[in-house]
Amino acid sequence: MLYAVFMSRALPPFPKHQEPVDQPQLLEVGSGADEPCLRADAARNRARLLEAAGRLVAEHGAAGVTMEAVAEAASVGKGTVFRRFGDRTGLLMALLDHSAKKLQADFLAGPPPLGPGAPPVERLRAFGVAAMRRSAEQLDLQLAAQPEAARRLAHPSLRALVTHVTILLRQIVPDADCDLLAQALMGYLDPALIHHLTKQCGMPLERLEAGWIDLVSRATCTEPPR
Repeated sequence: MLYAVFMSRALPPFPKHQEPVDQPQLLEVGSGADEPCLRADAARNRARLLEAAGRLVAEHGAAGVTMEAVAEAASVGKGTVFRRFGDRTGLLMALLDHSAKKLQADFLAGPPPLGPGAPPVERLRAFGVAAMRRSAEQLDLQLAAQPEAARRLAHPSLRALVTHVTILLRQIVPDADCDLLAQALMGYLDPALIHHLTKQCGMPLERLEAGWIDLVSRATCTEPPR
């Protein structure tokens, strides 16, 4: 398939704390303005906690990730986990942030059609397929990490994806209200909707991918791929 994007089913390995993470600067995905630059020991503790949480997800699913379980797995006090992430939703969102950085690196600097080098409409099609596959492969974690709407929509990792879609739309349909159009397109990629359509309605993911390609063509008034 022309727009196939191969995504790992597991969360990518966490970078060691001493390794510099050279992320592209256009769309920075992090834990937000409330997360200042960490001291070396705090960064080690945070990586250790996320590694423990990742193991719990792999072994027990998202339901097995509690603040108490992560503290025990990382051999720290429960208060340390709360201070680092605030609550369980903050911890789960931090796990997804790490995965989101891999997707961001792919669409900012990876090979086309997802990365630079392909026409913007092809990149938009490939982005939707990649984002859907990422959600489908981590659906348990995606749903468990869903905070209230205001917190979710303002989160840096979602804003980064919306910004990328907006930039592509401005290249394809510059006369459209691309900010609102990007929000409408991102609604199609919502993990709760993907769960409903695949798990409750029995639709195969391939049908959703084809629907995304069709939606992009209709929204941008471009010809579908042959």
